[in-house]
Amino acid sequence: MAQIMIKNVRKDFGTFTAVKSSTFTIEDGEFFMLLGPSGCGKTTTLRMMAGLELPTSGEIYIDGEEVGMKPASQRDIAFVFQMFALYPHMNVGKNISYPLVSQGMPRAQVKKKVAEVAEILGITDILHRPVGGLSGGDRQRVALGRAIVRDPKAFFMDEPLGALDAEFRERMSEELRALHDRMGATTVYVTHDQLEAMQMGDKIVVMNHGVVEQFGRPQEIYDWPSTMFVAGFLGSPAMNFLEFEGALDTNQTSIHIHGSDFSIPPLLEGARGKLALGVRPEHVRFSDSSSYKGEVLATEYLGTTQIVTIATPNGTIKSRMSAAQPVTVGEMPGLEFDSRTLSIFNVETGQALLSQANQEVLRHG
Repeated sequence: MAQIMIKNVRKDFGTFTAVKSSTFTIEDGEFFMLLGPSGCGKTTTLRMMAGLELPTSGEIYIDGEEVGMKPASQRDIAFVFQMFALYPHMNVGKNISYPLVSQGMPRAQVKKKVAEVAEILGITDILHRPVGGLSGGDRQRVALGRAIVRDPKAFFMDEPLGALDAEFRERMSEELRALHDRMGATTVYVTHDQLEAMQMGDKIVVMNHGVVEQFGRPQEIYDWPSTMFVAGFLGSPAMNFLEFEGALDTNQTSIHIHGSDFSIPPLLEGARGKLALGVRPEHVRFSDSSSYKGEVLATEYLGTTQIVTIATPNGTIKSRMSAAQPVTVGEMPGLEFDSRTLSIFNVETGQALLSQANQEVLRHG
């Protein structure tokens, strides 16, 4: 397996720039997620790593070797596509063995390797079946088997579960993560599903309009988003934004919004003009002692929890709270936010003003 380094990689298609100077490192053995909306550049980035697209500029290193201008056949990687890309005239075993046969591996060794992979994936009993009659989940296992049978340096996966229904998708995501953990593989996985990325990834790169917005561990990115885009893209419901006009400096410990004061963590930098207080729905609470009030517009029952939509003087927000808490549409509760979890953004730039290091001190100190 291998470390993968991306340094200032850019990809232009004529006058359109799909990826703008991306830089990040994927450590050996990580399950790494490329996350973002359609058209953000994540698949183009993956294809450049795999050698299916050549970068306009920048460097790509796999296992310490610069491979940016090398074709896929010279990179010792395996690619798993969304639509499986199986050979319909071959049975399961022959689909899995094809990479080894094409390399001229002895028949006995091929048979042994296919048996080992089939055992890992739990498809030993279907090796002689044609792929055309298989379920979506089994076809995805066959595609994975064809990829891992070669023991490549890295696995690249382009939304491999996107064609499965919700039940199969959840099951296969668990199997895929478990498979990764058993093999200790370096895996790069493209998805637009932020829940899938949070559930499966060791690290996440969030992309938007060809730019890396943030790079880090799932919990770090969720708790301390570096931009308003990341804050709004991750989470279901997404982070709430209460916009206000003001001026903040780095020694400020509170903000004044619509007649109410809110404690805030230390700021990394000051700002003035249009700002936004960011708070996750699970950190919005009802409080009789709070002077900042909102009107309950709707409730959405989700079993153990409920999502409450609230109109405030600074915009509509959502709260995730226990389903056991009584909530009435039209009531005007006071609203309280956990100061340790708040973010402050400059609306003009979209950038967060809070220091993650300061947040960690507050959390653990």
